[in-house]
Amino acid sequence: MNVLTRNLAQTLFKYNGAGLIQAAARSFSAPALDGKEIEKLVSNNKVVIFMKGNPDAPRCGFSNAVVQILRMHSVKYDSHDVLQNEALRQGIKDFSNWPTIPQVFINGEFVGGCDILLQMHQNGELIDELKKAGIESALAKESEK
Repeated sequence: MNVLTRNLAQTLFKYNGAGLIQAAARSFSAPALDGKEIEKLVSNNKVVIFMKGNPDAPRCGFSNAVVQILRMHSVKYDSHDVLQNEALRQGIKDFSNWPTIPQVFINGEFVGGCDILLQMHQNGELIDELKKAGIESALAKESEK
């Protein structure tokens, strides 16, 4: 074993004295984006979602559900893939004080995650919230017919 390989092994693993080798826990994290940067992203469009993946290829079921709800309403929105940027992922959680992804913003205001958006969709509140932002829901148009 050469010196570089041995040093790497010693860094990643430790001998616990009882004949067992344990992986050493290491954690790396990027600093979160600051509030001003997040504020710009949230203000770029009337509806903004922070999700895992993108609207054409969501990478979690909750993100997919949010995308499907917004499609039913024919809402145009900005999306940001938090899996592509750890600083954004932590930054949005800090900004909204909400621990999970996806996160939905309407008119610059945090609405919630998948569960809240689904509930708003089911009880009709989402149509009202979109209307306040100047967005006419395709489902509202359908119900008028």
